[in-house]
Amino acid sequence: MVLEGFFNTIFGKVIEASPLGGLVLVAFILTLLSSLAYKWLTDQEKMKSLKEELKEHQKMMKESKDNQERLDLQKKAMEKNLQYLTHSFKPLLVTFIPFLIVFNWLRGAYSPLGPLIGPLNWIIVYLVASVLFSIIIRKVLKVH
Repeated sequence: MVLEGFFNTIFGKVIEASPLGGLVLVAFILTLLSSLAYKWLTDQEKMKSLKEELKEHQKMMKESKDNQERLDLQKKAMEKNLQYLTHSFKPLLVTFIPFLIVFNWLRGAYSPLGPLIGPLNWIIVYLVASVLFSIIIRKVLKVH
């Protein structure tokens, strides 16, 4: 892989010193870049209003007793959810290929190391770290 040398230059020493620390660092950087892409490539005000409307529809569905009313609310909620997903599709397209490249490098770098924490391999550790970082970064950057 052409970029293997590039990633090894940037992260190689950290991974050699601490495989777990290196993976957590990579997870933080990728999560930060992903969150920034979502913040810059989406209309944050529109995303926020769609989220609020979805929450309101869900609340109204819980309160509704009439099946027909509930179906109407579900239809409206699904329309709003589709709008939300279409707005978030652009950042997904922008980050997809670079993330595939990085994950391919991570697989090559971490697969020979075996489990990192007990029976947990690199992908599980990455996912847990990424979810935690995502929650924090999105709160700090106010990404919707």
